[in-house]
Amino acid sequence: MGIRIVIVDDQAMIRAGLRMIVETEPGMEVVGEAADGREAIIVARRTRPDIVLMDISMPRLDGLSAARELLDTPSPPKVITLTTFDSDENLYAALRAGTSGFLLKVSPPEQLIEAIRVVHAGDALLDPAVTSRVIATFAGRREPAPSPLLAGLTPRELEVLRLLARGITNAEIAAELYVGEATVKTHVARVLMKLGLRDRAQAVVFAYETGVVRPGVT
Repeated sequence: MGIRIVIVDDQAMIRAGLRMIVETEPGMEVVGEAADGREAIIVARRTRPDIVLMDISMPRLDGLSAARELLDTPSPPKVITLTTFDSDENLYAALRAGTSGFLLKVSPPEQLIEAIRVVHAGDALLDPAVTSRVIATFAGRREPAPSPLLAGLTPRELEVLRLLARGITNAEIAAELYVGEATVKTHVARVLMKLGLRDRAQAVVFAYETGVVRPGVT
């Protein structure tokens, strides 16, 4: 089975360009297109894609609002937000909405393909260090609110969550904890399941917003 993709952008030329890039890659298939957020929801529900490439700024319903609505459904697709604006505000808003990544429209084609593969595999699109830096900046503007869900984590799982929030890879976590990488993957999966999170990007947001880690503290 290939990776099923829906492309959402209010500009037809950009949709055509994205389709051309995606469909030249073996194992990827564009199953639908939409010109605004409202249409995106309809198309995604009909085609059930694995990935939605979602423009942020669109008429009728913007990309972040559409992403929130899509992600609040059973078995939702993963969403990669696309934008022409390289701002921390957009990045934070996209991750806070529950999307799995953030990509500039000026990014090279190979980066788009890599992003789709990375997100489809269950990881966050951005370099984790960049993600954690941005989340730390925004989360530091307000007092963290502890979550009762944290009580369901074992001490080792809480430790894994702290390391995730530092933006390090599974291999680096394994080295830090002196365990195998497969064991780390199991811990990460359990952390995400217990906290009701979709991926590592949401785990970073959660860790900072609940005070598991604090800006400027390693």
